[in-house]
Amino acid sequence: MSHVFPRHSKAPPPMVSRGDGAYLFDAAGASYLNCGDAAVSCLGHGDAHVTAAIKAQLDRVAFAHTGYFTSAPAEALADRLVAAAPEGLDRVYFVSGGSEAVEAALKLARQYSIEVGQPERSHVIARRQSYHGNTLGALATGGNAARRAPFDPLLMKVSHVSPCYAYRGQAEGETEAQYVDRLIAELEAEIEAQGPETVMAFVAEPVVGATLGAVPAVGKYFARVRALCDQYGILLIFDEVMCGMGRTGTLFASEQHGVSPDICAIAKGLGAGYQPVGAMLCSARIHDTIRDGSGFFQHGHTYLGHPVACAAALAVVERLLDDDVLGRVTPLGDALHDALTERFGQHPHVGDIRGVGLFRAIELVQDRETKAPFDPSDKVHARLKAAAFAQGLICYPMGGSMDGTRGDHVLLAPPFILDDSDVGLLVDRLDAAVRAVLP
Repeated sequence: MSHVFPRHSKAPPPMVSRGDGAYLFDAAGASYLNCGDAAVSCLGHGDAHVTAAIKAQLDRVAFAHTGYFTSAPAEALADRLVAAAPEGLDRVYFVSGGSEAVEAALKLARQYSIEVGQPERSHVIARRQSYHGNTLGALATGGNAARRAPFDPLLMKVSHVSPCYAYRGQAEGETEAQYVDRLIAELEAEIEAQGPETVMAFVAEPVVGATLGAVPAVGKYFARVRALCDQYGILLIFDEVMCGMGRTGTLFASEQHGVSPDICAIAKGLGAGYQPVGAMLCSARIHDTIRDGSGFFQHGHTYLGHPVACAAALAVVERLLDDDVLGRVTPLGDALHDALTERFGQHPHVGDIRGVGLFRAIELVQDRETKAPFDPSDKVHARLKAAAFAQGLICYPMGGSMDGTRGDHVLLAPPFILDDSDVGLLVDRLDAAVRAVLP
């Protein structure tokens, strides 16, 4: 009997035995193409450069509390990230994962508001169908209705506006520019309704991940959001925990919009699964305000800036940038999109095939003409996850895409080290799973 508390106590998982490249193996020897571990394993398993960096750091020092020391890997990693980050991001605060990075971003935004003499700013606006983490502040900020519901009495008040989700949000006959106009008008109306002087931050994923399934913004949406935040003195926080660190073809997803946030959260691909690590980046203006004011950010965790985690993440960034593993993402992503379109483009239950780089998804519908979703009681996403796993494919199906309850999609976030045969195998196994669930 296991004493581990699993994610689902009525469905205990098999024992993982080893990893090799893009594949995981269970204790019985079965192999699984890993394309659904929440966009973590960008380098696959067994990367020699990363494992060597971890071992070398362990030989030097495993842990030193940031209340007393900084470390060489933390300093070097911060330098690399700032050099590659969108213009204006200048300081890096290292944590242990995405939820911690978002929590740090929210708390920094609040403290900044206080230190600039605007303590009335405490309200956060985010988007429906977003996901920003599972700690209470991050969960409150996210717009995933199902995940929020059990904990709603514990959550801070956050208001939510519509996501930029053209497949379902853009009206028939409405141009892309008109759709963006409407979304920006909705956001501005919410700012005015809350009272502009009370709004602290707007939080968004540049490409929405788990809850919507690889949904990129259209047109000049984020440029307009940036301008609106500047108009009202609101901080713009980007959550790139899932879509960042090369997943969409650039190290930071926001690069593709030509927009710099005031604060940015990253994780997942930053450590590529070799160590738990995340980071919050902020502008020099925000950092210097704290430095020249109280001087102390009222936040912290024991494992901030963990030397081994930072050494691993630095090695990951070196592989992505110095060895140009990042350069594989766009062509492989295009090949995956073409293969998905060829196989599923006319499928009666596939409504949309979307994404950027190696961040792709298909949305499943009962009727592709009307976009009608399956009844949630059908549990299409859950059955598809099980069917894909039985075929040797780890993918990331989710329910509630449409409104938090209805709608099914499957997210694909494979390692950047795939080859052409892996792309074909991925699509074949997904096809077999879809046929098993939706004959």
